[in-house]
Amino acid sequence: LAGAREQRASAEPVLAAAEARLREAEQARHSWAARADALGSALDEARAQAGAERLAGVAGVVGTLVELVDIDEGWEDAFEAAAGEAVAAVVVDGAGAARTALGALRHGDGSAVGAAVLALGGGRAPASAALHTAAGEPVRAHVGSRHPGVDALLDTLLADAVAVDGGWEQALDLALADPGLVVVTRQGDRFATGGWRVGCSGTVATRTALAEAQCRAATAEHDAAEAAGAVGPARAALADARAAEADLVRRLDANEARLASATTTLERRRSDLADAEVERDALSEHLGQLAERQESSSARVVELESLLPALEQEEAAGVERLAVARGARARLASRATAMATLRTDLEVRFGALEERRTMLVARRTEVADRLRRSGGSPEVAGARRAELERRATTLARLATSVAGHLAVVEAGLGRLHEHRRRHREALRAAVAYLDALRAQRMSTERRLTDVADRARRAELEASEVALRLETAVEGVRRDLDADPLAATGAVCPPLPDGVSAADRATALDRDLRAMGPVNPLALEELNDLEERQRFVEEQLEDVRSGRRELSKVITAVDAEIASSFAAAYADVATAFSDLVALLFPGGSGQLRLTDPDNLLETGIEVEARPSGKSVRKLSLLSGGERSLVALAFLFAVFRSRPSPFYLLDEVEAALDDVNLHRFIGLIEEFRTHAQLLVVTHQKRTMEAADCLYGVTMSPGGSSKVLSERVRAAT
Repeated sequence: LAGAREQRASAEPVLAAAEARLREAEQARHSWAARADALGSALDEARAQAGAERLAGVAGVVGTLVELVDIDEGWEDAFEAAAGEAVAAVVVDGAGAARTALGALRHGDGSAVGAAVLALGGGRAPASAALHTAAGEPVRAHVGSRHPGVDALLDTLLADAVAVDGGWEQALDLALADPGLVVVTRQGDRFATGGWRVGCSGTVATRTALAEAQCRAATAEHDAAEAAGAVGPARAALADARAAEADLVRRLDANEARLASATTTLERRRSDLADAEVERDALSEHLGQLAERQESSSARVVELESLLPALEQEEAAGVERLAVARGARARLASRATAMATLRTDLEVRFGALEERRTMLVARRTEVADRLRRSGGSPEVAGARRAELERRATTLARLATSVAGHLAVVEAGLGRLHEHRRRHREALRAAVAYLDALRAQRMSTERRLTDVADRARRAELEASEVALRLETAVEGVRRDLDADPLAATGAVCPPLPDGVSAADRATALDRDLRAMGPVNPLALEELNDLEERQRFVEEQLEDVRSGRRELSKVITAVDAEIASSFAAAYADVATAFSDLVALLFPGGSGQLRLTDPDNLLETGIEVEARPSGKSVRKLSLLSGGERSLVALAFLFAVFRSRPSPFYLLDEVEAALDDVNLHRFIGLIEEFRTHAQLLVVTHQKRTMEAADCLYGVTMSPGGSSKVLSERVRAAT
C-alpha cells in the first residue's frame, strides 16, 4: 500500500503540473484570441469611420493611418492624443488622389460623414529635435512606418508633439510655457492651442499589434495542444496508480474489517470475563459475611436457651400483672373520656368568654379613643347622647312632615309632566308643519333658480349670437371686401351629397380649430427636430456599435465560461468516478449533464451504484451511502480544484467503522497538500488528527479552548 501511495503521490504532481500548463496555455490562447478579435474589430471600426470602404475603388488610396504605422508598446494612447482627428484618417498618394477621394466621400450616401483624408508629400518641416528634447520626449521617435512616404507624413503630423512622463499637471504647465507645442501624456491627455483634453477615447489598434496578437494566439494554441497531449498520459498514469491503490485499500479494508470484528469479539469476551471476576469477588465477600453472621447467631442461640426458663416464669407473672393493669387501664380510660369531654366544654366556654372579653376591650378602647378625640368626659358623652336622641326624635317628626309634603309635590309633579307631554306633542306638530313649509320654499327657490339660469343662458346665447353676427359681418367686409347683404345673397357652393350647409360649416370650423393658430417658429422647430434626429441617429449608431462589441465580448466570455466549465466538469467527473470506486469497492458512479449541448444552462445529475445493488438514484440509497456519495463528490471537487484548506463539519456522522476507515484514508490523502479542519465526535477521526481543539466550561465558570498536538504527544 505504501508503494501504491508513493506511485499515486508521484503521479499526482505530474498531472497537476500538466493540467496547470494546460490551463495557462488555454488562458493565454483565449486572452490572445480575444485581443486579436478586439484589435480586428477596432481596425474594422476605424476603417468604417474613416470611409475606407467607400474609397476602395479610388485610385491612390493607401489605407487608414492606423494600418500604416508601427507604434512602440505603451505609446498607443500618446500617439492617438498627438495625432488627434488624423488618427482615423485615410492616407492617399498625393493631392490629386486626395481630391478624388474627397469627391467620392462628398457624393456618397452619407455613411462616411466626418471622414478625413491625408495626402502624402508636402507639408512643413518639423521643429528642431533639440527643442523637442528640451521640452519633452518627442512622440515621433516612437512611431514609424514601413510604407514609403508615411514617415514624412508622420514628421508633419507629429512635428510639435512631445510627451511628458508626469501627469496632466506637468503637461499643462509645459503647454502654457510653450503654446507652439502639442503636449501629451502616456495616458492620452492632450494640451494644445486648439483645446485641452483629459483621457483618450480608446487604445489605437494597428496592423502590427493585430499581427502580433494573432501570432501569439497561434503560439498559445500550439502550446495548449502540446499541454493537452501531455495531460492524457498523466491522467492515465494517475488512474492506474489510483486503481492499484484502491485495490490495496479494498484488501486492507477487508482485513481491517475482519480485524475489527475479531477485536470487538475479544473486547466483549474480556469484558464478560472482567464482569464474572467482579461478581465472583462479590460473592466470596458475601459468603464470608454470611459465615461470620452464622457463628454469631449460634452463640446467641446458646445464650438465649440458657435464659429461656427464667424468662418463661417472668412471662407468667407478667401475664397476671398485665390482666390487673388492663382492668385499671379500662377504668382510667373511661375517666379520661369523661374528663376530655368536660375539658372540651370548658375550652369552648373559655373561648367564647375570651372572645367576648376581647370584643369588650376593643369596644372600650374605641370609646376611650373617641372620647379622647372629642375632648370630653363620660358625663359629657352622656349629655351629648341625650341631645342626639332628642335630635333624632325631632328629625323623625320632621321626616313625617316632609313625607306628607313630598306626596303633595309628587302629585303636582305628575300634573306638570302631563302638561309637558301635551306641550311636546303640539311642538312636534308645529315643527312638522314648519318643515313642510321649508321644503315647499326650497322647491320653489330651486325652480326660481332654474328659471333664472335659463334666462341668463338665453341672454348669453343672444349676446354670443349678436357677437358672432357682428364678427361675421366684420370678417366679410375685411376678408372678402363685400357687403353682408351681397354675401347673404351669394350662391351656396356645391356640397357633398347628404351634407347640409350648416354641417359643412361646422366641419370647416372643426378643421380650423384642429389646425390651431399659425406658428411663426415652425421652421426653427423643424431645424431643431432635424438636428435632434441626426444626434439621435448618431447615438443610435454608437449604441449599435457598442452592442456589437458587447456581443463579441459576451460571446468570448461565454466561450471562456463554457470551456472552463467543461474542463472542470471533466476533471470532477473523472475524480468522482475514481472516488466512488474507492469508497464503494466493486461499485461505480458517474456525473451526467442534463443538457450537454448547452453548457451555460445545463444541470448535473449524480448517479451512484454500490456493489450488489442495481439502484442509481440517490433517493433510493441509505443514509450512510448517501453520505459517502456526497463525500465522493465533495472530494472530487477538492481534487480537481485544490484549495489551501478545507472545513468539514461532522461529515462522517452517518458512517460505520469500515466506511469511516475509508473516509480517514481520504483525509490522509489530502493532508499532504492542504490543511483540513474537521469538526467530529468520532474517536477514530480524532486519532487521525495532528492537533485536537476542544471547548469546555467548568461549573460556574466560563468556556475555554483546550488544544493538544496528538502526533507530537505520540
